This record gives sequence, C-alpha cells and structure tokens, in this order.
Amino acid sequence: MSTHQPSSTRPTADEALARLVTGNERFCRGEARTAPLTAAALADLARGQSPFATVLGCSDSRVPPEWIFDAGLGELFVVRVAGNVLSPEVAGSLQYAAAHLETPLFVVLGHEGCGAVGAALAARHEGPQVRSRIQVLVEAILPGLPEEEATLSPAECLARAVESNVRSVVQRVKASPEGQLHLAEGHMKIVGAVYEIATGRVRWLPDA
Repeated sequence: MSTHQPSSTRPTADEALARLVTGNERFCRGEARTAPLTAAALADLARGQSPFATVLGCSDSRVPPEWIFDAGLGELFVVRVAGNVLSPEVAGSLQYAAAHLETPLFVVLGHEGCGAVGAALAARHEGPQVRSRIQVLVEAILPGLPEEEATLSPAECLARAVESNVRSVVQRVKASPEGQLHLAEGHMKIVGAVYEIATGRVRWLPDA
C-alpha cells in the first residue's frame, strides 16, 4: 500500500465535500476533466498519496467514484464491495484511510437499482436465493433494511432499501471506536449518498 504524502493544503471535511459536489456537477454537465497527467505529476504520485476523501461504494461497474466525482489519480481513496457493506476487511481499509492517510471526509455511496440490496429484499421474503459466498453479502445488508410498507411498489421498496442500507452503514462507521474517536476530534465527517444511474447525479442524504 502506498505511503502517505503529507500535504500542507489538505482541505477540511466541508471543503472536501464541496469538491465532490462540484466534481459531480461537472460530470453531469459532460465537462469532466480529461487532460492526461504530466510526467512530473506521475512522479509526484509515485512518492506517496494524499487523497482528500475516502469513498466506500458498490462494485457495480456503472458506479466508479473517480468518474462520477470527476476526481484524478491520488485524489480519492476508494473501497468497493457489492452492496457497499461494512465487513472487517472493509473496516480495516477505512481505518487505514483515517489513521494513515488522514482523509477528512468519508462517504458511503449506494446507488439506485443495487442488485445486492435487491437480493437482500428477496432473501427476506423467500429465503436464501444465491450461492453461499454471495449470501454472506446479503446477510450483511439484511439488518439495515427498512420495515416493509405494503403500499409501495417493488421499485419504491428497492429505492427505500438502498437509502436505508447507506444510512445503516454510515451509522455503523460512526459507532465504531475509530469513528467515534475521529468524530470527537472534530475534523472528520462521515456522510451518505446515493448515485442515480439514470441521471449521473449524486444525491446526498442529509439525515444519514
């Protein structure tokens, strides 16, 4: 794993969030940066990394955080796993980002139509439907699913479950000893968001 490169210009959590917001706005407008890195920039990256945010996202091929936030190499520390679940391995990666890379902002990023969350909804109604290792992911999502509402359509149920899963993971990160420590220090923020595949827009969850 790359070494940390200290930065005298590290943004605050709010500044990091603003950078993600404006980056996603550029992406939605079709104005994402495409300029190639210079040899000097690549050499600088080889000396270490200093990302301004950490993103825990889903493995879905349509949801690459670097693209949707229009971020360059070395700007985001990204952890991706189906259903953006919080496993011990994922928690260890987040702890590394906090302790060694000192990223001020942590984002839990779900997305509309998440297949892993859909599989968890199906499992709640019909029992295990997938192979054993996939079922491990499903079982990690199940505790964060909301109570059922009979008046909702399947699409509405899935959308609600995606948001609930994001909020659940955010709360678990905040409740961890490391999360509580860094939040108490006052310079870290943990937020939730949902990526809308049909529009390219990231919708932030203020109550996550």
